[in-house]
Amino acid sequence: MSPAIFRLKDYRFYFLSNEEKRIHVHVECPDGEAKFWIEPIISLAVYHRLSNVRLNEIEKIVEKHKDEIL
Repeated sequence: MSPAIFRLKDYRFYFLSNEEKRIHVHVECPDGEAKFWIEPIISLAVYHRLSNVRLNEIEKIVEKHKDEIL
């Protein structure tokens, strides 16, 4: 199990300790999953089965909680 940073709505934000050094966050929900780069700017890295609406919502959450993720 990967350590969760936080949960919000039906999203789980977490990291994998054995991945690349570039700071990012993984997000999963019942609909699918995504990975967002945090630096140098917040941007979508990859996603699976998520709508644009979900991706936009997740990106806003990541922006709001950037300090917590870092």
